[in-house]
Amino acid sequence: MNFPILETKRLKLIEITHQHVDSIYEVLSLEEVTRFYGTNRFTLPIEASRLIDMFHKNFHEKKGIRWGIKVKENQKIIGTVGLNALHINNKRAEIGYELHPTFWRMGYASEAIKEVLAFSFKQLHLYRLGAVVFPENEASINLLMKLGFEQEGLLRGYIHQNEEFHDTCVLSLLQSDWKKSQEN
Repeated sequence: MNFPILETKRLKLIEITHQHVDSIYEVLSLEEVTRFYGTNRFTLPIEASRLIDMFHKNFHEKKGIRWGIKVKENQKIIGTVGLNALHINNKRAEIGYELHPTFWRMGYASEAIKEVLAFSFKQLHLYRLGAVVFPENEASINLLMKLGFEQEGLLRGYIHQNEEFHDTCVLSLLQSDWKKSQEN
């Protein structure tokens, strides 16, 4: 399968390559981005390079798809969005995303996620999309719930980050609920 390029009104979701190392590093080196990300902030560009390698490996092994979020207006990569823990046979995956804080609260995350949801349910024929979110990350929980996700519960001590264990909320969206929301 060729890497799927997705497009919205303001965004192009593209394959992340090593030419995007600086953009990925710029986003993931910020404490305000990674504090709810499940990993420590990057301190060296090589960490962004390794992450890009992991994205490629996951795509080729059909374990995930991660897009770079590019703003059409200025051609700038402002973050990533994608599917983790992709299980084609079980028709499920987990959605993940992050944006540079300069672009928070402008509707870009929502726009990108909506396109990934459509791709996941229509093209990949997934039935369930999950999300694992820190309870303190109210902005992300609210965004997902606006998009139709429902909170399912709490995973205690699920993520180890910055030498601490953190609880996470689990949310999900089923294809049947997504389809109903598209009819309205």
